[in-house]
Amino acid sequence: MKLISIPKFEDYRIDAIFNCYKWDPQFSDAITLSQFALVITKKEKEELFKMTELLDKETILAEEFINKNPSLIKALDIPKKIRKNLKLMNNYDSNNNVRLNRYDFHMTKEGWKISEVNSDVPGGFAESSLLPKLAIKYLGKYQSIDFLDIYSKALAKKFKKGTIMFVHCTSYYDDRQVMQAIGDKMSYLGFTSLYGASDHIEFKDNYAYSILDGYKTKLDGIVRFTPIEWLKDMKIKGWGGYFNTLTPSSNHPIAIYAQTKKFPFIWDDLEKLGINLPTWKKLLPQTTSIKNIPSNTEVIYKPAWGRVGEKISLKDGCSEYEYKKIIQDVHKHPNNYVAQAKFTSIPLLGPDQNNYHLCLGSFAVNGQPAGFYARISKKVRIDSTAIDIPVLIEE
Repeated sequence: MKLISIPKFEDYRIDAIFNCYKWDPQFSDAITLSQFALVITKKEKEELFKMTELLDKETILAEEFINKNPSLIKALDIPKKIRKNLKLMNNYDSNNNVRLNRYDFHMTKEGWKISEVNSDVPGGFAESSLLPKLAIKYLGKYQSIDFLDIYSKALAKKFKKGTIMFVHCTSYYDDRQVMQAIGDKMSYLGFTSLYGASDHIEFKDNYAYSILDGYKTKLDGIVRFTPIEWLKDMKIKGWGGYFNTLTPSSNHPIAIYAQTKKFPFIWDDLEKLGINLPTWKKLLPQTTSIKNIPSNTEVIYKPAWGRVGEKISLKDGCSEYEYKKIIQDVHKHPNNYVAQAKFTSIPLLGPDQNNYHLCLGSFAVNGQPAGFYARISKKVRIDSTAIDIPVLIEE
């Protein structure tokens, strides 16, 4: 595994903007496109794919079991407004939906570890598919994995030919570019792609309908990029329809069980009932409630519903001011956080002689590995300031 420079980077950046759905590759004043590519060996790819496949099969097995055994749900501390809708999922059929997960791997002193699964609405579609192809254009001789091709074929198989609504927060261009990447792919395959907010769908007799002006029609599929826990705060009329719709979707709200960082809190109960998660237990650092932190264990605090690395108490990964604010909030609202054993990330040396920490997201579609989305940072914490880097595979 190594970092290599991309030649003619300014040309690469312009190509990424106009041809790879990276419309504004900035965060504040900083560019979020790496000047490097991450190169992994075939052996490393196979190792990551094997772990991803095992993790995903365990995740899917666990969430379907939890859904049929609601007594397990209490320990997950799912918000009350969402909990009311969970009972609507008793008609969930995995054969009718496309399940997408992304497992975030980190190279540590103990080998590969994962920090979490992005179970509900994982992103990085174009970055995992088009950026590697673009990098190969400038570098040659490497291979890549086309996530968009794998995901779109899985959607086409479940949704049949018809109309798909790509649900996202329409005020955010970065959400739209994710949906546009897969939406254009589905249009190429013969589908009608509609783009709307979560309240542009209404549900009748358990089926989804578009209410967009000029496109009022029954939907044949839903691809949702609005986090399920955000829906409860948007006060959308009839949002519970997402939970029991018979319209095929990706991702179905069943993803909420693994999305919460409190998912490990019920592993012992699952094991007693015959559901074992050996790969999860091996790769995820020990995760407990704030009040049950094991003695002599160095931990970090993570929001139970956090995303993109926000509010993670890595002292060497954020400012002193932010760290103090996080610790204050942990003390004030301990139930909103989990404690996770800290691992030591091993950085990669870049061509510029700087060290970069890596988060290598590994996609899975319906239990099968589907590609990589990577970000690097000079900081230990991989958050919204991290930069996107294409993943290439040695021939």
